[in-house]
Amino acid sequence: MGEKDSHLERPEESPILVQRRSGLLNLVLNRPWVLNALNLEMIRRLRGLLDEAREDEGVRVIVLSGTGERGFCAGGDLKELVRALQGRAPFLADEFFREEYALDLLLHQFPKPVVALADGITLGGGLGLAAGADLVVVTERSRMAMPETRIGFFPDVGASGWLHTRCPLGYPEYLALTGYEAAGGECVRLGLATHLAPSPRLLDLQEDLAMISGRLAPGFIVREEAARQMQDWLPAYAKQDFSPRPELDAWVAQHFAGKESLGEILASLRQCSPELEFCGEALRHMSERSPTALALTLKLLRANQGRPLPEVFRREIRAAHFMVQQPDYLEGIRARLFDKDDQPRWQPGRISDLGPLEVDL
Repeated sequence: MGEKDSHLERPEESPILVQRRSGLLNLVLNRPWVLNALNLEMIRRLRGLLDEAREDEGVRVIVLSGTGERGFCAGGDLKELVRALQGRAPFLADEFFREEYALDLLLHQFPKPVVALADGITLGGGLGLAAGADLVVVTERSRMAMPETRIGFFPDVGASGWLHTRCPLGYPEYLALTGYEAAGGECVRLGLATHLAPSPRLLDLQEDLAMISGRLAPGFIVREEAARQMQDWLPAYAKQDFSPRPELDAWVAQHFAGKESLGEILASLRQCSPELEFCGEALRHMSERSPTALALTLKLLRANQGRPLPEVFRREIRAAHFMVQQPDYLEGIRARLFDKDDQPRWQPGRISDLGPLEVDL
């Protein structure tokens, strides 16, 4: 690649657009009609571009962004996965998850600094991309969540590991089990993002990033040092434009942190003070979700807490293989996304009916 003039591929050429300027390489997700949902083609294209950028001394900073104003990335392309499973080709679903997780791990371990511009909806696999970045910029339009249990799956892309290192006490469990949606500055408060910028200033921010990338020393730089310099050079975007929520934080820690079973969490929520509306809302959200997916989610959160990311991803690959073969996965996608009757028929239908989870992690 090398240092070239600013260049943009035409939209029809690729679902990933490539912008180059000074030492900056901007990889743009380009499927706005599906909120830039990831398919296997996009994952492979991103992996190839990152492999090239790793060896290119002219590339000093990687930026990930998305086209359209509605979302950075809404996660994986579920229609593609459903076609594989309905076509009796579950190995294609396994292949998707293996390659997606390998891409996410590459971003975490990449030798050069990575910036994610997570403007708009950022769910599931979109959060997986952002989690590997040094700087994660959100706007007032940003919405971040891990809603997978609602469709009979689990929060993956390494989240069962890295949520523990980024979020306040109890929030890994709370976010993963209830699908709570963080908006705008709250994404920074909960550790899912590092910077908050007004959406009209995103173009200014990209200009500043291009200027900063030109200041970084050429050649192969130390990622941590480069990221620290970038933080120092971007103070205007490090605004803490959100209100503390000590009451919510204390409630989350009390009812979700350290609990070893779903039954323990539910019992705690049922006994909590009636004036706290959080309790009833959390119970309602969990009652709408796949009991099998909830149990697997908590099992992964406990198994992967404090573990190295490669190990986290290996467990999640096994968990994904298990979950897509359960009836709840296709049923959840049918009810929530295809028929949209919002009446999934989970098997089993209640958490109290769950037996031991027969999955080898």
